[in-house]
Amino acid sequence: MRHRRKTLKLQRKDGHRRSLLANQACALIQHGRIRTTVAKAKALRPIVEKLVTLTKKEDGVHARRIAFRFLAQKDAVKRLFDVVAPAVGDRPGGYARITKLGARPSDSAPMAYIEWVDIENLADDDIEEDDAAEAAEAAEE
Repeated sequence: MRHRRKTLKLQRKDGHRRSLLANQACALIQHGRIRTTVAKAKALRPIVEKLVTLTKKEDGVHARRIAFRFLAQKDAVKRLFDVVAPAVGDRPGGYARITKLGARPSDSAPMAYIEWVDIENLADDDIEEDDAAEAAEAAEE
């Protein structure tokens, strides 16, 4: 019986699926919005929402280690705790949104955007500005 086994398998083995979802979660945290297939977006949304809930419940070293255990990228964990979690504020859930786009031209796979609901205009240039500000502060010291 398959009771309580609601994992979307995505036609991949367990290790490959975890790596795929971890990399997509890191990309979503870094860029604010990613374009992927609908199936991958539906598999990714519960994972990133649980990570955001983790950041809101615990704001310590233990929570960061749990997030790092899944994401395995220090920059993504730092951005998750410093940028994404404060941006959601008091929202009780539903941090990510899936917007369907239509079929991909090459193979007609249904495509979608997955993005954060509360974060407006979160793009790569925001990341570069943050890095430039940190470099300037370090140079002053």
